[in-house]
Amino acid sequence: MNRPCNAKIVATLGPASADRATIEALVKAGADVFRLNFSHGTHADHQQRLELIRSIETDLGRPIGVLLDLQGPKLRVGTFANGPVTLVEGESFRLDLDRSTPGDATRAPLPHPEIFAALQSGAELLLDDGRLRLVVERCGPDFAETRVLNGGPLSDRKGVNVPGVVLPLSALTAKDRADLDFGLSLGVDWIALSFVQRAADIEEVKAIVQGRAGIVAKLEKPAAIHSLDAILDVTDAVMVARGDLGVEMPAEQVPAIQKRIVRACRQRGLPVIVATQMLESMVSAPVPTRAEASDVATAIYDGADAVMLSAESASGKYPVESVAMMDRIIAQTEADPQYREAIDASHTPPAANTADAIGWAARSVAGLLDVAALVAYTSSGSSALRMARERPRASILGITPRDSTARRLALVWGVQPVLSPDVPDVDGMTRLAVDTAKTLGFAVPGQTLVIAAGVPFGTPGSTNLLRIAQVD
Repeated sequence: MNRPCNAKIVATLGPASADRATIEALVKAGADVFRLNFSHGTHADHQQRLELIRSIETDLGRPIGVLLDLQGPKLRVGTFANGPVTLVEGESFRLDLDRSTPGDATRAPLPHPEIFAALQSGAELLLDDGRLRLVVERCGPDFAETRVLNGGPLSDRKGVNVPGVVLPLSALTAKDRADLDFGLSLGVDWIALSFVQRAADIEEVKAIVQGRAGIVAKLEKPAAIHSLDAILDVTDAVMVARGDLGVEMPAEQVPAIQKRIVRACRQRGLPVIVATQMLESMVSAPVPTRAEASDVATAIYDGADAVMLSAESASGKYPVESVAMMDRIIAQTEADPQYREAIDASHTPPAANTADAIGWAARSVAGLLDVAALVAYTSSGSSALRMARERPRASILGITPRDSTARRLALVWGVQPVLSPDVPDVDGMTRLAVDTAKTLGFAVPGQTLVIAAGVPFGTPGSTNLLRIAQVD
């Protein structure tokens, strides 16, 4: 099962997509990677879904990636004595650490000392996904006196956002650590880290993962945008988490930030996922709005590696239809001549190192000779990533002897991951590449392949060989 599209689809699994038949239908409709959202469901739920994915992967003969999305810290107000209250614009409202006293119309418990430690006068607090807005007038280590800027109803345990403030919090909670250990024991391929504020958050989880999975930095806080370059230096991939980002930043700024992140990731050759509310109306309707279709297409025109479905495939009425619709939008967009013009116009020069030079050369040769396909023979995935960075016109076969590498490459733009046996030498690699391209229908006799690899074989990150081969 080869995917004709370059951009990939990440589909979230949930109650609407928990059985084998639906998961298999999602794969056939176009899903390349499945997201297990650990904010919901039990360990047993996620284990069962992962086992179904692996079984379907074996039956279909196609590597499928699995992304574990950690919940991250959840900042919430406490409870109220007599049910929901209404905050009135212009009135004062107190937040404090007194958990033993339920809230009322004038105050609420906020059991997060880290928030008070970081607050200053003039800072804003957003409650209930930004529906309520407060400004801090006076604060201390255990309280904040605020003024209501935007009022409305407030009930138990609604979320709190603190835009523009770096909180002294680890991105990993005790729950996250337990979930992470469990996911790694199952063999997930990617770990999505929520609540990233700084590069140190990525380094903390990397120290635990020890290379057993790739790390996806979820960019959902303004602090992460301010530290974008440092985060990109240490992460393996990025998710533009527009939902929370749109809460903590003005909505009109999010499109430009999305483009900036995608452009920066493409320049570095890091896989980038655009996520949240892409086909939101398909949670309850069989077709998306035209604006949603345009939103997906915009991410594809920008060259994003993947687009993601959340509630649409996890809990909506039309999970398979949502994936199929996203697949059709991708295919239609990539068939547009302006798509290739946009991709080429936004291409940036490679870094001055051997691996990027090989990737750039492969793209140049492919354009000059009109090759049938590019082939990356790779142990770690590095050769395929360097090729994908160049966004070539021809498909990329990512041939690897490692299951884990093949599954991670399922997220990468333009790469068709293929699991293969080890090869002893360059001639064996060339024969494998030619046979694979013919078997999978990417090339016929008389056509040309461009092959990149690292020698000696099996050395991660050693891309240093480019070979042109004729298909016999």
